[in-house]
Parts: sequence; C-alpha cells; structure tokens
Amino acid sequence: MYVGRIVAVGRNRAGRNAVMYRVSSRSFPNRQAVDNDGTLAIVPRPGAEADLQKSPYIAYNALRLAGEWAVASNGSHTDPIAEKIGAGMPPRDALVLCLSAMDYEHDDLETPRIAAVVPRTGDQAWLAIVRADALIVKAVALVAGRARYVATYEANDVDEADASDFDAGSGAEAAAFVVSGGAFAGLDRPVTSAAAIATDAGFSLGVYAVEDPG
Repeated sequence: MYVGRIVAVGRNRAGRNAVMYRVSSRSFPNRQAVDNDGTLAIVPRPGAEADLQKSPYIAYNALRLAGEWAVASNGSHTDPIAEKIGAGMPPRDALVLCLSAMDYEHDDLETPRIAAVVPRTGDQAWLAIVRADALIVKAVALVAGRARYVATYEANDVDEADASDFDAGSGAEAAAFVVSGGAFAGLDRPVTSAAAIATDAGFSLGVYAVEDPG
C-alpha cells in the first residue's frame, strides 16, 4: 500500500519516547535525510538538485528539537511548530495555529501537511494533519513497544488502526525501523527517513536512506 509521507510517535520497549518521519515517494525518489547541526532535513541526492525546480515542496527541515520536545513533519511547517513550542506554547496550540495558517500544500495532489510532536519524557504525544477537507490534531498515548502514525494518503486520519509494534535503541535504529520494521515494512516506495529517540540528557538523532529507491 502506498501512503506517501509518514509521521509516527512511539515508545520503545525500554520506555524511551520516539518520533519518526519517512519519505515515501513516487514522483521524487531521489532524496535523502541529512543532519544539519541537530536539525534533520530532506534534500535532493547529489545529481538530483534540478528536482527543486519542479516542486518547491520537496526540500525542508523534517525534524527539529524544541527543548524537551521533538517535532517532525513533511514540510516547512516543522520550523514554526518547533519555534512556538520552544517559546512555551503548548504542542496542541502550536499544531493548530501553524497547520491552520499554512494549510495543505496547494499542489496538483492537494498534499496534506502532517506533523508529530513527542516529549522527551511523559506519556502523551501529538499527531496532526491538515487536508483540503479537515484539520485534525489529537493527543495519543505512548505505549511501550508500540508506535502510532499518520500519513498523507490512505492513513490520513489519526486512527487507532494505524499502529505498529516498535522497538529501537537509537535515532538511527528508529529511522531504519520506520522504513523496514513492523507495519511500516508493508508500506510502498520508501525513500529516506529521520528520527529522534529520547535519552537521559536529550534526544538521539538518526537518518536512513534506501540504497536504491527507484
């Protein structure tokens, strides 16, 4: 099944919270996640820079830290959400404000904007999506060994059914898991991913790239 971009929140079996972002793409597979001084960005792979002339939506900061929170999204809304949370705004309010203001991507597919926010400690995370027909922002419980996700297509609601087993010990392992672990392994056209998982002092960050995304 093809669901497009994915954001996920979860808790590993050791009780560490995580947030993950995955690019799945049919139109622009030549992308990679890179670490820019603690911000994980999606950019074209070497040789595919001309893709930026075809779409303004394919390069962006996908994962940022905001104090005791980690924020992931599929577009330029990552930055304002993280900045507002970092300034003290509650995650729900930051998600509602930024997603309602920026709206879905006004491309040919009316691509939804999706976002996830997870605390370093605590039992509640947030998943959100703005589509052409709806804005949904929901708190989700963090359960050891489980992840919840929302995607741009098909799984484009915050639904209890969109869940997976989950375990990873580092940001790099979490980034790999959202590509090939649990329920994520059955989702088509993976390209690259980024993730953060809580540590005693902050978050461990990691990226992953499919060797030949086609």
